[in-house]
Amino acid sequence: MFDPAWPAGLPVGDGWTQTTGTTDVIFPYDGSVVAAAPLGTVADARRALEEALAAAPAMAALPSHARRAALLHAHDALAERREDFERLLVLETGKPLVDCRVEVARTLVTLATAAEEVARLHGETVPLDLLPSGEGLVGFWTRRPIGVVVGITGYNYPLLLAAHKIAPSVAAGCPVIVKPAPATPLATLWLVHLLRESGALPPAGVQLVTGDVEVGRTLVEDRRIGAVSFTGSAAAGHAIARNAAPTKVLLELGSNAALVVAADADLEAAADAVVRGGYYASGQACISVQRVLVEEPVREQFLALLAERVKDVSVGDPRLPDTRVAPLIDERATERVLDWIAASGATTLTGGRRDGRVIAPTVLDGVPDGAAAWDEEIFGPVVCVRSVPDLDAAFAAVNRSRYGLHAAVFTRSLATAFAAIERIEAGGVVVNDVPGFRADNMPYGGVKDSGAGREGPRFAIEELTVTRMAIIRP
Repeated sequence: MFDPAWPAGLPVGDGWTQTTGTTDVIFPYDGSVVAAAPLGTVADARRALEEALAAAPAMAALPSHARRAALLHAHDALAERREDFERLLVLETGKPLVDCRVEVARTLVTLATAAEEVARLHGETVPLDLLPSGEGLVGFWTRRPIGVVVGITGYNYPLLLAAHKIAPSVAAGCPVIVKPAPATPLATLWLVHLLRESGALPPAGVQLVTGDVEVGRTLVEDRRIGAVSFTGSAAAGHAIARNAAPTKVLLELGSNAALVVAADADLEAAADAVVRGGYYASGQACISVQRVLVEEPVREQFLALLAERVKDVSVGDPRLPDTRVAPLIDERATERVLDWIAASGATTLTGGRRDGRVIAPTVLDGVPDGAAAWDEEIFGPVVCVRSVPDLDAAFAAVNRSRYGLHAAVFTRSLATAFAAIERIEAGGVVVNDVPGFRADNMPYGGVKDSGAGREGPRFAIEELTVTRMAIIRP
C-alpha cells in the first residue's frame, strides 16, 4: 500500500481533522488497495465552510508576495517529488505512466503561471468626465476576491484539475475548499498539504473535504460562498448550477470532440493525430478525439492508415512506460463503454472488446446520429469515423452536437483553416493538431453544454475576482 506523505485526516481549519471513516482507493489495473483515504461527512463540510468564511478577510488582505510565495513553494516542493506524484497518479487513476507524467508537468506550469499572474492583478483609471457631471472626479477600479471558492474535480486528471481550482483562488486572495472525486483523492490531498506547509497562507485558506453527494451539496448550496468551480459531467454540472443559484458557477463539462479530415489534409499526420488524441489517458479526457469526419474522396485511404496505426497502440499495465491504453477508472465505466459500442449500430474496424480489465483501442465506422457513442461523451478508448461529402457537411455535423469544448481540422488550406475557426461552435479550434491540445496558460472552456466560464490562471483569476470602482471628488 502507498504510505501517505502527509498527516492523517482531512486538512480542515488550522490542522488536520480525523475522520470517523475511511474509503479504499483502488488501483484499476488489478483491483489492489492503494491506500485508505479519509472519508468526510456533512459535518466536515460545514466546518470547512465556517473556517473558510472566517479566513476570508485574512486571505483578501494577504500581500502579493505572500500569495506568490505559497504558489512557488508548492511548485518547488512538487517538482522535488514529481516521480512520487507520477507513481501515485498511476495507482489511483489507472492512467498510463506517460499521461501521469504529462499531468504533473502541466500542474507545475499551472502553479508557476498562477504565481506570475499575482503580479498582474491590478486595475485601471477611468475617465469620468465623459459627462459634464464627472468633471473634476478621479476614478479607478481594482479587483477584489469574490469570496470563498468551492472547487469540485473529476477523477481523470485529479492533480491538474485541483491545481486549476486552487492556484487561481490563492492568487486572487480567495479561500478555497476543494472536493476531489471519491475515487482519486490522494494526489490532491498531497498538493493541499504542500500549499499549507508553505506558511504563507492562513491554514484555512486551502482546505479539502472528501465525501458523497451530500457533502458536495452542502458546499455548493451555501449562499455565503462566492463561486463554485466544477469539472465533471454535464448532468452533474447542470444540477450544481441549479442548486448553487444565484452563486457564480464556473463549469468545465464534457464533450465529444470532433476532428475533421479535409480532402487536402496530410492523411498520415491526421491518422497519427487520431490515434494520439483518441487514446491518451485511455480515452478518459474531455477533449480526446471521439468523432472523426472525413471527406469522402480520402475515406478509404484514411481508414487504412488509421487501422495500421491502431495496431501499434500498446495496451496493458499503466505502470509501464510504453503503455498507452490501460483500464478505465472502474468496472461500471468499462461496462457502460462496452454497452455503447454494442448499441452503436456501427461497423467495428478495430477493438470493440475487452482484454481482462482493458478495453482494446476501438474504431467504429458509420456511427449514426442518435447513438450514444456519437452523441454523448463516451470517455473511453473509442473513436467513431464517418465520411461526409464536403466540408460544409463536416462543419454542420460538428455543430449538431450539444457539446462544444474543442474541435480540430486537418487541412493544407489556409482558407479552410479560417473557415473552421469562424464556423465551428467550440471554445477552441485546433488546426493540424489534436483537439486535446491545451496549454495551461490559455483560456480554456466550452460553449453550449460543455460549460461556462474559462480556466487558465489569468482567466480563472478574472472569474474569481470582482471589480470595485472608486469615485473620488477631490
